[in-house]
Amino acid sequence: MQERLLGRSGLRVSALGLGCMGMSEFYDPKGMSDEESIRVIHRFLDAGGNFLDTADMYGMGRNEALVGKAIADRRDRVVLATKFGNVRNANGEFLGVRGDAEYVKACCDASLTRLQVDHIDLYYQHRVDPNTPIEETVGAMAELVQAGKVRHLGLSEAAAETIRRAAKVHPIAALQTEYSLWSREVEPEILPTVRELGIGFVAYSPLGRGFLTGQFRTIDDLAPEDYRRNSPRYQGENFAKNLDLVKKIEELAKLKGCTPSQLALAWVLAQGDDIVPIPGTKRLKYLEENLSAGNLQLAPEELEQINNVFPVGSAAGERYHAQAMKAVNQ
Repeated sequence: MQERLLGRSGLRVSALGLGCMGMSEFYDPKGMSDEESIRVIHRFLDAGGNFLDTADMYGMGRNEALVGKAIADRRDRVVLATKFGNVRNANGEFLGVRGDAEYVKACCDASLTRLQVDHIDLYYQHRVDPNTPIEETVGAMAELVQAGKVRHLGLSEAAAETIRRAAKVHPIAALQTEYSLWSREVEPEILPTVRELGIGFVAYSPLGRGFLTGQFRTIDDLAPEDYRRNSPRYQGENFAKNLDLVKKIEELAKLKGCTPSQLALAWVLAQGDDIVPIPGTKRLKYLEENLSAGNLQLAPEELEQINNVFPVGSAAGERYHAQAMKAVNQ
C-alpha cells in the first residue's frame, strides 16, 4: 500500500487508514464480533496498512481495548491514533466536552492502559471544549509529548481560527474531520488553512456512514439499534434525495468497472496527497473492497463527472442531529 505524509509532521501513514469505531458501537450493535474485528485489523496490517483509528468514547473504552488486543504482538507495525474529549456517563449518555489540562492527562493514561501500549502515535482532541481555551488543552497535550506518552498531536472538527491558535502552542500533525462526496464543507476554509499550516488532513466517514456504498435502499435496511436511524440524512425526504445522488454515482462506478464505495474512496484520495481517508468496517469483505480503491486512478474528466453529480452542498440534511452539530467546527 502506498503511504502519505501527514503535513510537515514527518508522520508517515498508509494512504488508507482503518476506522475502528463500528467494531464496538453505533453501527448495527448486534452484528459486532470481536473475533471478526480482530481478523479485519490483522488483514489490514498484512495488506500494508498501518494507520488505526479509535477513541476512548467508542464502546465506552471497549474499542481501545479491542484494538490493543489486536495489535499486542505487532505494535511496531502500527501508527496508533486515539482521541479524548467526549464525556459520557456509565450509561453511555453524552455529557458534553472537556479539554481542561487535568482531564487531558487523565484520559491519556486511561487510554494507554486500555490499549496496553507505552505511547500513542497520534493523540487527537475529539471535539473542542468551548469552555476551555484551546491553548490550555494543547498545552496539556504538549506535556504528554514531552513525557513520551504521545508522539504527535491532532484536532478533530476544529474551526480554522482554533487550528491556528492551537498550532502556535505546539505543532499539529493532523486535523480529523468528516469529508466525503456528501460532506464537502471543509473545502472553502478548513482545507486551505491546514495546508497553509502544514497540517495533514484525515477524512473520517469518507463513505458517508455507509450511504455512499449503495447498500441502503430504505431506512429498514438499517438494524433497529443502528444510530444512523437518527441521522438527518437518513430520514424522510432527505433519504430519498440522497439516494438519487448515490444512484448516479452507481452509474459512474459501473462505467469505471468498480463499486460505488471504491469510486467514492478514490475521489477522496484524489483530492490531495495530504488527505488520508479512514473508512471503517468490521467485515473482511468490505475491507477488501476498500483496499482495492487505493489502486483506482481517476482521470480529470472522471473527477469532473463526479463533481457534477455531487457538487458542494448537494446532500440533503445536516450530517448530525442538532445537538451534535453544535460540537463541530468549533
